Amino acid sequence: MSNNNGILPAGRQIVVSGVRPTGNLHLGNYFGALRNYVKMQNEYDCYFFIADLHSLTTHPDTKELKENVLHVASEYMACGLDPNKVVLYCQSDLPQTTELYLFLNMMAYKGELEKTTTFKDKVRLQPENVNAGLLTYPVLMAADIMIHRAQLVPVGKDQEQHLEMTRTFANRFNHRYGDVFPEPRAFNFGEQLLKVPSLDGAGKMSKSENQYATIYLSDDDDLIRKKIMKAKTDSGPTEPNSLKPDYIENVFNLMKLVSQQDIIDKFEADYDNCNIRYGDLKKQLAEDMVNYIAPIRQKARDIRANEAELNIILKVGAQKAAESADKTISAVREAIGLKYF
Repeated sequence: MSNNNGILPAGRQIVVSGVRPTGNLHLGNYFGALRNYVKMQNEYDCYFFIADLHSLTTHPDTKELKENVLHVASEYMACGLDPNKVVLYCQSDLPQTTELYLFLNMMAYKGELEKTTTFKDKVRLQPENVNAGLLTYPVLMAADIMIHRAQLVPVGKDQEQHLEMTRTFANRFNHRYGDVFPEPRAFNFGEQLLKVPSLDGAGKMSKSENQYATIYLSDDDDLIRKKIMKAKTDSGPTEPNSLKPDYIENVFNLMKLVSQQDIIDKFEADYDNCNIRYGDLKKQLAEDMVNYIAPIRQKARDIRANEAELNIILKVGAQKAAESADKTISAVREAIGLKYF
């Protein structure tokens, strides 16, 4: 990929992504994003941030914000992100992002912001808290990406519209003031974007939907077992080699994430032969899930227990992020004509 007509120096491509600290990371975050992040850190210049400012648009109560930020940081590292290989920082520790957010807001129009799917969804869910930050959420997201002049952004399907808007803002800025920003594109490490199914068979795992249908990386063993045993099933197929209903396919898809292939094959054969015992299937899935998540959960707890070290990691990450952001803001101010002396 070219470096956009010399906007960026030659070198490793830049990746940016963030997560809101509004709840514990779940299985969907891990398999849908974090595993790819761990791969990316060896081949790209990666900036991964904890989006505490974004969380204020829907969670104005900040009593638990610090704890949530530190918890997410510890889970990021427990999943394999190495702060010596990536820049891991807290969004609010990088004021250059909010400065760029201000400049981009001058080029963002009310009509296009009101049309975004996420804005319309949030208005429906929280009609009493339709604040300006909610409306301009895509602008702040664009600033998060553009502050490091990222070329690649790992996003899920629900964020692709925001990334398209980021490209729009980058083009708008470049057209108005001169070439400063590359056009970022979606990136998923050459694999299909993975959606981890909800245990209730209704869509994907989510922080904001049915909490009992989502498996969190912090769930204890018994809670994981309890959740999986409540997963939606039925009385089983009545004809050999029947198509699986979506909610049964979901259970098998979860098994494909954490179970050995011979175990998967055994239950697939049982289903095809109409002698599947869903109780046994879910018990097996529960134990395999426990064995998969327990080491991650324990590592996250160990990291979180050393708060002083965790604070140092985030402080150093913010300093590294600032080195990149300062260069961008300097280029932006010069392009706009805000350098007076």
